[in-house]
Amino acid sequence: MLGRRRQPFEVGESGAQGQSLVEFALVMPILFFILLGIIQFGFIFNTYVTMTNAAREAARIGTIYQYDGSLSKAQNDAARNAAVLSSLKASMNYLSRTAPEFTNSGSWTSSGGGLTFTDGDLVVTYTVPAGLSDSDPRVGQQITVTATYHQTLVIPLISALLPKDGGGRLPLSGQVTMVIN
Repeated sequence: MLGRRRQPFEVGESGAQGQSLVEFALVMPILFFILLGIIQFGFIFNTYVTMTNAAREAARIGTIYQYDGSLSKAQNDAARNAAVLSSLKASMNYLSRTAPEFTNSGSWTSSGGGLTFTDGDLVVTYTVPAGLSDSDPRVGQQITVTATYHQTLVIPLISALLPKDGGGRLPLSGQVTMVIN
């Protein structure tokens, strides 16, 4: 060992440690962004699953609503829609139930001849199948509940890649159709 000479470009122990530190510094931001992307997509997936389940529960409540013969069709629709909204909000778990993520005013607007009702991010649509007449209790008709949640994206890199609404949030919808009993 006494007679061994180092080559001009040979790296000693301290040089190898410095090289490892430089490689780690170059790889660390990439790994960090991958980890943040995984976390962001976890939030997105959780919101999507929650909204789909909330829409399913709301549609189920809409199908089992007990028609009240002492009320008009419009009053029964309003009561059914209120029950759908209440069930949807109760099923949203830890998601925000207020604007700007989820907007509703409790005031329904009707379109499509009284078959589609909209309250902000909640749309309730009644469909009369062929061979069935439009009746007050709506038995046999289909109810479609569509609920949209506007997910805030916290990772700028992911945010740049995904579609956004006017407020810069990712709209995620749950839509379920069931037959009214």
